[in-house]
Amino acid sequence: MSKKEKKEWFNDEEFWQVYAPVMFDERRWSEVPAVSDAVTRLAGLKLYKDLGKSKGKKTAAAKSTAAKSTAAKSKASTNSLKPKVLDLCCGFGRITLELARRGFNATGVDLCRSYLETAKENALQEKLEIDFIENDVRSYKSKEAFDLVINLYNSFGYFENPDDDFILVKNAFNSLKAGGAFIIDVLGKEIAVRDYNEAEWFERAGYMVLTETNPLDSWSSIWNRWILINNNKHWEKEFTQRLYSASELRSLLYKAGFAIVEIYGNWDEGEYNQHAQSLIAVARKAPSVKSKAVK
Repeated sequence: MSKKEKKEWFNDEEFWQVYAPVMFDERRWSEVPAVSDAVTRLAGLKLYKDLGKSKGKKTAAAKSTAAKSTAAKSKASTNSLKPKVLDLCCGFGRITLELARRGFNATGVDLCRSYLETAKENALQEKLEIDFIENDVRSYKSKEAFDLVINLYNSFGYFENPDDDFILVKNAFNSLKAGGAFIIDVLGKEIAVRDYNEAEWFERAGYMVLTETNPLDSWSSIWNRWILINNNKHWEKEFTQRLYSASELRSLLYKAGFAIVEIYGNWDEGEYNQHAQSLIAVARKAPSVKSKAVK
């Protein structure tokens, strides 16, 4: 492990293990189907056609069509042509597993070994073929291999060097096939300012949690401290997240070479305005094979 890796807070395996119940509570797991629906819809990926439901009994023709559709789905789920999705900072594989269940060829990348081990166990139990890779997202890339790359649940802006944010985005671009999409979901700077709360207490997953925050450098980033208390045990972690406005994130994505960048305020494709729940960017690589990576 390099000196750089040692000093970056997210390389602390114990933190991810202790804080997991708080970060990945029941609400986060329950939203998986809806988020998976949204990312595949926004990316334009759809394996299955909705044939509609008849109120009466199925006719022989309908049964035949359904049987053929089922066979086609099965064939699509086992051949090499099914859409390939890369989940950067996949964690436990919440979204990666769900996309694999839906028939996509899924790959997850993360630094946390314990999270990846759990993800692999779940995939094995469900007989899902998923590549879970332990790697730094600043290093991992697979040239023009994926139809969709995702970076979700506010997993962006934590590197000490802001240039590393661009490296992640550039790697995502380089890993996409022509016409592919990169979807990123972060805490927008506008939302952070609107909802700012200097400190709060709450209970979650059996823990008493104290969070403290402080904006830094004219809201270019925000300092966080999380304190967890459970059975007289105490854990504390400090970290800083770089904040991007919608326009700043859009500019970063264009700089990496994306041809089109769409901005939304929720997974229902609502506007990014004063009511936005999150900052969601959908960046599309040009369909032309002449698309070139930024050097």
